[in-house]
Formats: sequence, C-alpha cells, structure tokens
Amino acid sequence: MTETLITTTDQIAAIGPGRLVLVVGPSGAGKDTLLGLAKAACADDGNVVFPRRVITREASASEENEEVSIGTFQEALTRGEYAMHWEAHGHHYALSRAIDDEIRAGRTIVANVSRTVIGAMRRAYADVVVISITAPPNVLAERIAMRARSSDGMVENRLRRTVEDASAAPDVTIVNISSAEYHARQLVRVIKGERWDE
Repeated sequence: MTETLITTTDQIAAIGPGRLVLVVGPSGAGKDTLLGLAKAACADDGNVVFPRRVITREASASEENEEVSIGTFQEALTRGEYAMHWEAHGHHYALSRAIDDEIRAGRTIVANVSRTVIGAMRRAYADVVVISITAPPNVLAERIAMRARSSDGMVENRLRRTVEDASAAPDVTIVNISSAEYHARQLVRVIKGERWDE
C-alpha cells in the first residue's frame, strides 16, 4: 500500500534559518517512544520544538496529537492552516503553519511525518534533516500486534507500505533494536546537530 502525499507548501524561497528534523519510519519502529524520550531530554532547550500533529484518527496514549474530525480538518485545510499534510490508510495528518514562524526564528522543529512529504519539505525549507527509525520486519510485526490500535488496520498492509521517491532517502538511520534510552540519545544528538553514532 502506498501513502498519498498532498502538500500545501507554496512558498518561493526556502524557509530558514532554523532546522526541520523529519522523523520517519514504518509502523512499529518505535518512533513515538523515541520522540517522547527525546522531547523530555530537550525540555530545557527553548530552541527545540516538538509540534503536535493534527490527525483524523483516534490518538493513542503514546502520542501527543490533536484529534479532529474530518470536517474540521478539511475546513482548516481550506483556510491554508497547514504547512504540510498527508493521507495514510484513510486517515489525514497535518502540521500547522506555526512551524514556519518557529523556523524563521531559528528554532529546530522535530516532527513525525510521512515519508511522502520529504521531497516537498526539502524544497520548502532551507535546512532539512531526515531521520529514519526502523527495525527488522519481525520486530515491527510484533510491536504493531502488541499495541493493538484499532486504527492500524491490517498489520500486513502496514508492513507492505512503500514510498518510491529518491528524495525521501534519510540522512540518518536508527535501527531501533536496543534499549529505547540508548536510541533516544542518538536521536537527541541528531536533533542538536551532533555526532549521533558515537
């Protein structure tokens, strides 16, 4: 199954000077867990911002998202309130245009997004870093089954999802098979622009 990208970014000049850190990866990779730990580690750093995603599916306990109805989502989309938005498995996701002001102010935005938006975001923002968080297929399947989220749909469909876009290639890949704390430290180092593989 392939995700559908829809982008609303129409700026001519790339937005900067701040950084846009895009965290991507398959379902079950542990993105929300590592992002939660990274957010806690960066809590005292006012230059690192973890914006809430807008979603049209039920939010789980491990996510800090803003759940809205499809009607509310479409109305905000019509008003141009989203910097980026995408659809996956029948659900809609977005990030507010407020991130643009944060990036213009020199801050680092960290967001869990679809791989399908990477190409457009690399064109729209001056400094984009893509971090892929992944794990072996058997580990992904186990994690998806364990979380038992009704909005996940068929596990097989989640595992088969692909994005064929050369611009979606990550700058950093974290294979999340060790302790969450260890991999979260790697993630924080990338967010802060430091060596992550030490």
